[in-house]
Order: sequence, then structure tokens, then C-alpha cells
Amino acid sequence: MIIVESLVKNFGSFPALRNVSFEIKKGEIVGFLGQNGAGKTTLMRILTSYLLPSSGKVTVGGYDVVRNSLALRQKIGYLPETPPLYLDMTTRDYLRFAAQLKNIPAARERLQIDKVLEECDLKDVANKTIGILSKGFKQRIGIAQAIINDPEVLILDEPTNGLDPIQILQVRKLIKNLEHKQTVILSTHILSEIQQIAQRVLIIKAGSVVADDLLPNLLKKENQTSLENVFLKLTS
Repeated sequence: MIIVESLVKNFGSFPALRNVSFEIKKGEIVGFLGQNGAGKTTLMRILTSYLLPSSGKVTVGGYDVVRNSLALRQKIGYLPETPPLYLDMTTRDYLRFAAQLKNIPAARERLQIDKVLEECDLKDVANKTIGILSKGFKQRIGIAQAIINDPEVLILDEPTNGLDPIQILQVRKLIKNLEHKQTVILSTHILSEIQQIAQRVLIIKAGSVVADDLLPNLLKKENQTSLENVFLKLTS
């Protein structure tokens, strides 16, 4: 589903990603971890074709991120750390706009909008202007636009940022329900969240992958009882 081969990304003389390689299979939920500045966001932006690699090859769902970027974007869902919202739109109008951008057929448009309003618990604010809503609602609208096209690959950067404890549980359940249906890459600083949701963990440090394994295997290999201890050991 996702194949990354010898990926390099330089910003001038600064190497943001150094010879990164991995493969993610269909239906996997992968926790993507790293300290600030480690290269996580850069890698996610390349996977979504928003950034071009300096060298190497990346394919997502069979599409090359450089040569087939437009087709690729219709197959994925992406939630950046700051959701791309239009604050003067209502929630429903914004989701209609997102559906049209992703070429959802007109016959399915209303059905998909109602579906994500339900899944993301947004029905009560469907006709309210986004700008007046709380940060938690805005974050859930960002998740809704990411999943409105039932994407084969879902890339989530800090999806529970700004949510209250009940909302966090709802989002975790939503992501977990995608297991075996969609491929999910989840980046978050909340390590307990990864431990509860992800099957596999990929850790990046200074632009290089320092760990990539199933969570139980990783804990056993590093002789640790928690993901937090593994993370601190490998990134300190």
C-alpha cells in the first residue's frame, strides 16, 4: 500500500530525511513517532504529495507521489496539525466543498456528508459557521474532511489536538474502527494513544528511522514495558 525507498529530503544544506525506507501494508494502523524537528511532518507531506522528495521513490496505493500526485490525492485523506478550514463557511458547506474537491459523485455527496457528520459527532453544528466553533469542533471538522472520501490511506497529524477527554475517546474509537479497512498513519505526542490504537510503531530521529516493528515485538526487543520508555531510549 505504501512503499518508501531510499527517501531523501534536503532543505538547502539541511538533511530533513536521510535514506528512509519502509513498507506499510493495507489495513495497518501505524504509529509514527519522533521529537519535534525529527522529520515526521516532512515525511507525511511527501506521502501526501504536498512536498517533493530530493531523491528516492515513494508510492502510495500504486501511485508515484511525483508522477501521479493528482490521482493520489483523491485516494488519501490527510489531516495536518492545523486543519485547513474556511472559517466563514458552515460545517456542512465546508464538507460539501471537500467532497467536491475529492470528486465524490453528486449522487453520493449528501450521504457521505451525513455519514462523517455522524461519525465525528458534528450533527449539532452542521449549520453553524466554523469560525465561531471551539478548537475541539474545528479539529473534528478537520478529521471529517479527511475521511469524507473513504480514503484507502489516512494520514493523521495530531488528530486529538485540542479535544476534551470524551472527544479523544471518540476519535480513538473512530480510528480503531478503520483497522483492516484502511491504512492509517497516526502521528501524535501522546504515546499512550499510539499504544492503544496502533499495531505497529515507526520511530524517526534526526531524519532517520531508528525503529520499525510491531508494538509487542518492539517492547520485547528493547526490554521495556511501555512505549514511552522505548521512545526515550531510542531518541534521547
